[in-house]
Amino acid sequence: MELWDVYDKDRMKTGKTIERGAIPPGTYHLVVHICVFNANNEMLIQQRQPFKEGWPNMWDVTVGGSAIAGDTSQMAAERELFEEIGYRINFSHVRPHFSIHFDAGFDDYYLVEENIDIEKLHLQYEEVQQVRWATEDEILRLLDRGEFVPYRKSLIALMFETKNKYGALG
Repeated sequence: MELWDVYDKDRMKTGKTIERGAIPPGTYHLVVHICVFNANNEMLIQQRQPFKEGWPNMWDVTVGGSAIAGDTSQMAAERELFEEIGYRINFSHVRPHFSIHFDAGFDDYYLVEENIDIEKLHLQYEEVQQVRWATEDEILRLLDRGEFVPYRKSLIALMFETKNKYGALG
């Protein structure tokens, strides 16, 4: 049984936890997404397993998942990255590049540059079929064909545009 911390609308922990699943109205949980880029301006993307409940067989950003009870955003990012692809990055001094509110919580997006040898990764069978490097144009084509988790195209563009920057000013 996986437990999640419950947050209020201001992203303050309430001191309560809930079991993974439906979020009661007026409460929120934390999700992290880690997007790994290489020096060639490609993002490491993963293909979800065919038996995954959400978006089976579809391509997605490098990794993502819910923070579990007691996790900070950074702890969740480290754990998810290691669990899903077997790669370690210390996020203790890293902030999310941006956060997006959704109906049931908060999505923190981490954009990091690492030249990873994908042949050395250990993919979590329960989550990930395969990984590969992809350009922004390749990801947009996968979106157009319905083969990528349906993020807004502008979000994908934002990730590529701001991967080495913080803030809204160019």
